[in-house]
Amino acid sequence: GTSRIKCIQFGSHEIETWHVSPYPEDITELNKIFICEFCLRYMKSATTLQYHMGKCNVYHPPGIEIYRKDNLSVFEVDGNKQKEYCRNLCLLAKLFLDHKTLFHDVEPFLFYVMAHYDTFGYHMIGYFSKEKRSECNYNLSCIMILPQYMKQGYGKMLIDFSYLLSRLKDRCGSPERPLSDLGLLSYRSYWKSIILQHLQRYNKEEISLKEISQDTAVHTSDLISTLQSLDMLKYWKGMHLIHIKEDLMKEFSKKNRCRPGIAIDPTALKWSTTNSRE
Repeated sequence: GTSRIKCIQFGSHEIETWHVSPYPEDITELNKIFICEFCLRYMKSATTLQYHMGKCNVYHPPGIEIYRKDNLSVFEVDGNKQKEYCRNLCLLAKLFLDHKTLFHDVEPFLFYVMAHYDTFGYHMIGYFSKEKRSECNYNLSCIMILPQYMKQGYGKMLIDFSYLLSRLKDRCGSPERPLSDLGLLSYRSYWKSIILQHLQRYNKEEISLKEISQDTAVHTSDLISTLQSLDMLKYWKGMHLIHIKEDLMKEFSKKNRCRPGIAIDPTALKWSTTNSRE
């Protein structure tokens, strides 16, 4: 049957759902479900959730805390070791994602869960998943930010984080296709800012796509498609040349001055390449 879930209770937030997720049938026939914001278990009533909260002694995502800056953390969760948590995470994500996500096959994936800390615990903001061994060098498989945290720069932060992990392994990465509509928008905006930042920083006559790619771990094909969409790519004598648009650069630096935004601080990473079993 079709799902009736219209909203979820998640911590102190009541959140309207956008899409159907394959929860068990006895759950999908309810209009509202109740989810523990720490262990992600789903329940049928507020009473059950209350009872659960009384004995649930989990206050943060399982796995290793690999990043902490101020009150923001990222946990690396292994789908093979934390199957139930990761399946529940995928079910939750599907309520807000417009394309297929994996549910039962979580073992080959690592999940990077971002949370903010207060005296009550670590509150989940969003996550991305990635294959442990990707044939195509995908550095991100699925990305989701909970609606109450959208439009605050967290999506961009998670994308940045995925590239930071690629840089540590001296590799270029790219997100797995197809991306969700929201995912694609976030990536376009991220790639654009990466390119403009670079052009600003290296105010020199020549800069190659290869150099930008090596510095940022962004795949050259993603850089090319972004430059094309900005109409900044010229092809001359068999070479790609970047055509710098002054108005775009000015607008970019002005926007950055007014709204620097939150950013990932690479020095706050507590990570060694042994963490992510290869």
